[in-house]
Amino acid sequence: MNLGDRLALHELPGRYGDIFDDRDWDRLGTVFVDDAAFDLTDLEGPRLEGLEAIREFVANDVEHVRTHTMTNVYVDETPEGAVLHFRLLALIGGGRVGTTSFRGLVVSTTDGWRLRHLTVKRRRGVS
Repeated sequence: MNLGDRLALHELPGRYGDIFDDRDWDRLGTVFVDDAAFDLTDLEGPRLEGLEAIREFVANDVEHVRTHTMTNVYVDETPEGAVLHFRLLALIGGGRVGTTSFRGLVVSTTDGWRLRHLTVKRRRGVS
């Protein structure tokens, strides 16, 4: 993996956060492949299969925090592509902050690096 790949992978969490902050669901295809899986079970949510299911769920079935700040970004190269790790620091509202950890299998496509599988784990909320 070259430096350009690593830079593109480090930008992916920022793109993800901006999409959610802006509620710009049409841009989800810039971070997920069409047959992506999005596992929210640790947050008591569903495991979503496919970009359209992800888009439908985030657009209609869940309330989102207003600010996503991504941090602790790093990449592990694997034979299947890469594993992307990052954390979300979210301003929940009412003075509360929460954190979650993301682990994503990322693959190189003709349109750039995209998430094939993303798992979210609850870390902690602070009042």
